[in-house]
Amino acid sequence: MGAGDVACYQLRLKGPVGENDIEAPAPDDAVRRAAERLLPVTQANDVAFLMNDRPDLAAELGCDGVHVGQDDASYAEARRLLGPDRIVGVTCHDSRHLAMEAADAGADYVAFGAFYPTGTKTPKSRARPDLLEWWSGIMEVPCVAIGGITVDNAAPLVAAGADFLAVSAGVWAHPDGPAAAVAAFGGVMTQTG
Repeated sequence: MGAGDVACYQLRLKGPVGENDIEAPAPDDAVRRAAERLLPVTQANDVAFLMNDRPDLAAELGCDGVHVGQDDASYAEARRLLGPDRIVGVTCHDSRHLAMEAADAGADYVAFGAFYPTGTKTPKSRARPDLLEWWSGIMEVPCVAIGGITVDNAAPLVAAGADFLAVSAGVWAHPDGPAAAVAAFGGVMTQTG
């Protein structure tokens, strides 16, 4: 922390990809242990802590919110479990229809992607920057760009209207370390946005 502006941290623990390219969820006790260590650190630094896929654990552990995919708990279930004051974001892949449904239901943000090839997971779709332009031109609900984002390829997504960037390897595998990556992403956001 302290390397730059980070809006939120998402805890996403998955096991190896199995049959049908489905990722195995991490055991609940492993997720709980990780959250119990990381949640105080993020909150002490004014960074929202989001749980990936699991609104039940997000509610149990006092997370600031949850991010749900199309194959996870529904937005309605996540909102029911977390209440009106916590963050619920929804993956919408490359679908305008899914994004409109999520926004109409009350999602705090919609996420589009994957924009670039990624090693984090097998993407179900490939989104294009014009989707971000369309969304930001008609909607007030923030949008997040996901998938293979690095410091070198982020600017077109920010210019197209991404309010936030969801980054994994672009931070953790940055050649100069995570702090340098966060600082560099901050520069992209302020110079392009």
